[in-house]
Amino acid sequence: MKKILKSKRGEGYIDVCVLVLCAMMVIALAVQVLPVFIAKNQLDTYATELCREAEISGRVSSETSRRAAVLTEQTGLTPRISWSKTGNIQLNQEITVTLTLEKNIGMFGGFGSFPITLRSEASGKSEVYHK
Repeated sequence: MKKILKSKRGEGYIDVCVLVLCAMMVIALAVQVLPVFIAKNQLDTYATELCREAEISGRVSSETSRRAAVLTEQTGLTPRISWSKTGNIQLNQEITVTLTLEKNIGMFGGFGSFPITLRSEASGKSEVYHK
């Protein structure tokens, strides 16, 4: 083992260079891709909280719009929001909210553009009885 370490032949030099290059490319890929996973998680939370607001208020109107504005400010995401129903939602009627967001993965300093559509959906039942 001692002889191998003291050897000055340089056989491992190219191997180490290739290994370092591959490691840097994997790290660069991770830096570009991980924010998409974070955005997907935030989008799921956004949808869940928005649907919960509709369940509590019993309608899709100004309350949900205000909650969407607060969530947009907190997360920095501006998704397209679509509801299965609008207006008053009677007790135990189901409501679904669907959020879609375009996220762009640009690889290695702007070479290439890969748009990805993130989609999140949440559903719940109204907790309000409207006379």
